This record gives sequence, C-alpha cells and structure tokens, in this order.
Amino acid sequence: MSFTVDLLAAFTLFAFVSSITPGPNNTLLLASGVNFGFRRSIPHALGVSIGFMLMVLAVGLGLGAVFKAVPVAYTVLRYAGAAYLLYLAYRIATSGPMSADGSAGERRPMSFLAAAAFQWVNPKAWVMAIGAITTYTPADGYIANVFVVALVFAIVNLPSVCLWVGCGSALRRVLQERRWLMLFNGLMAALLVASLYPLLR
Repeated sequence: MSFTVDLLAAFTLFAFVSSITPGPNNTLLLASGVNFGFRRSIPHALGVSIGFMLMVLAVGLGLGAVFKAVPVAYTVLRYAGAAYLLYLAYRIATSGPMSADGSAGERRPMSFLAAAAFQWVNPKAWVMAIGAITTYTPADGYIANVFVVALVFAIVNLPSVCLWVGCGSALRRVLQERRWLMLFNGLMAALLVASLYPLLR
C-alpha cells in the first residue's frame, strides 16, 4: 500500500499534534522567545525542524533497526539525553534577568546546529520519529515514503514550534521584572525535568 489521501491526512494530523504539544523542544523554544525574542530564536526553531527531519530520515533508512539489534545503544542514548536535559534545565533556571533595555545581555540563544543536534538526545523526538515510521509509512515504495514522511513533518513542525517562540516573545514585556522572569525560568526548568519521567520510569 502506498500513501492514500486518508493516510496522508491522518499522518499530517499526527505530525501536527505531536509537534504542537508540550515537550522539551517547545519548552526550550518558549523560554528562548521570552529570554531572547522571536528574531534571535529563529535559528533555534529552524534547527529543531530540520534536525528532526534528518532524524526521521535516519530512523526510516535503518537507524531504528540498529537500535533493535543493539538495545544497549538506545539505552545509552536515552541516559545521555536525560543528562543533557538536566543540564539545559540548570542553565535555564540559573540564567540571569534581562538587562534594562529588555535584551538578554551576554547570554545567547541555542544555535541552529545545537538545536539540530539536540533532537538526537530528545526522548520525545525519538518517540515521534519511530511512531511516524512504524505506523504511517507504507511498505510499497518505502524509501520514497520515508522522504514524504520527513518532508511533511518538517512542513508541519516549523510553524508549530514557531508558535511557541511567538508566545514566549509576547510574554517578554510581562516578564521584564526580575522576579517574574526568574519564576518563569524556574518553571520552564521544572517542566524540562518533568519531561524526563516517561523516559526514566
């Protein structure tokens, strides 16, 4: 079976729901929008979408089979991802307030490459990628269908993650006061830590 209109519609809905719902990426993008604004967070958002597209391609073209054959490799990756998420949570929780003009001072948003690389240690990204390949990719014309899945995910994912950046950017004025910004950053850090629960249980 190849892609039908119904199957493509169902997959597009899956891509939208999994992209727009809270997770490590969207938490980081919301915090980036607050701390750095929309424009400076664009490389971060692009890194998420393009990095995830490349992950879907890799999973579809054989990486998933490697993890099935060598389960310890996936386990190591999971715990490396957990450690990196804890590091990011610490960085957010201890980041200083904006300067008097509303800028982030010396702090910098996550770069395109860092955001793309983060997908490989993001537990939600792995669940999304594996779910897309195993559930929605028809076997007939499999290689071409993997590319379709990756492309649709990228098209749906980018505006979804940009919405989180936009929401964060809209909150900048509200959070210019030090105590509210510190409270927000602490909450974002706590949500990142909480996102590890499904990974480590």
